[in-house]
Amino acid sequence: MSISETTAAPTASGTALLEARDVIMRFGGLTAVNNVSLTVNQGEIIGLIGPNGAGKTTFFNCLTGLYVPTEGQVSYRGQILPPKPFKVTQAGMARTFQNIRLFHNMTVLENVLVGRHTRTKEGIISAILRGPGYRREEAESRAKAMEYLEFVGLAGKAEHLARNLPYGEQRKLEIARALASEPGLLLLDEPTAGMNPQETRATEELVFAIRDRGVAVLVIEHDMRFIFNLCDRVAVLVQGQKLVEGDAATVQGDERVIAAYLGTPYEENQ
Repeated sequence: MSISETTAAPTASGTALLEARDVIMRFGGLTAVNNVSLTVNQGEIIGLIGPNGAGKTTFFNCLTGLYVPTEGQVSYRGQILPPKPFKVTQAGMARTFQNIRLFHNMTVLENVLVGRHTRTKEGIISAILRGPGYRREEAESRAKAMEYLEFVGLAGKAEHLARNLPYGEQRKLEIARALASEPGLLLLDEPTAGMNPQETRATEELVFAIRDRGVAVLVIEHDMRFIFNLCDRVAVLVQGQKLVEGDAATVQGDERVIAAYLGTPYEENQ
């Protein structure tokens, strides 16, 4: 299926999954994120762009519990999220990172199994005794992990060490591990960084396929072609503030966005 055939997203239900309201993040005297609000609905792919240092990853960290916002609140499916990453994952949000964070000395399959831990119920005693409940759940987890590896195209490398995968496949493995937690919303931090055009195209197709499985996506990316092909809406951060939000045409035609990327001031009265 070509990109032109897949860029039209299905109609979103209008049900809000993620709602960030007036988020502020200060580090001492530095305000890295300043009063940013953003909503992601079911069925949407939302892009977050901005020049280097705009506060994009800091905002992501506020959404996913790595940082506790100085002010504002973040909710998922109407519930305020606790400021702990594992509880955010349990709630239904998963993420990848700008710098790959795999367990390099574990196999590809083992990495994905790590992502299943928030969806398992057997406790430490059951694991030690390796009772029937534990063995059944372990088998189910392995089957699910293989399903996600098949989905991203890595099933044939399940027993390879993660460190031996090419860079693009390590990125896919991170996505598979995040999907293994069965999220309703996936947050991707620069998923095509360092990729060649063929790998970038494959990542586009993968994100569309993820959306088609019912998972909403929020993505940070510097590749503008990737973002504007992919996203239903795009929000632009500049110096920690949201400058504009809208569809690709709206954002691409906004002179303030052009000025921000060119590093030149925009005069409203010019």
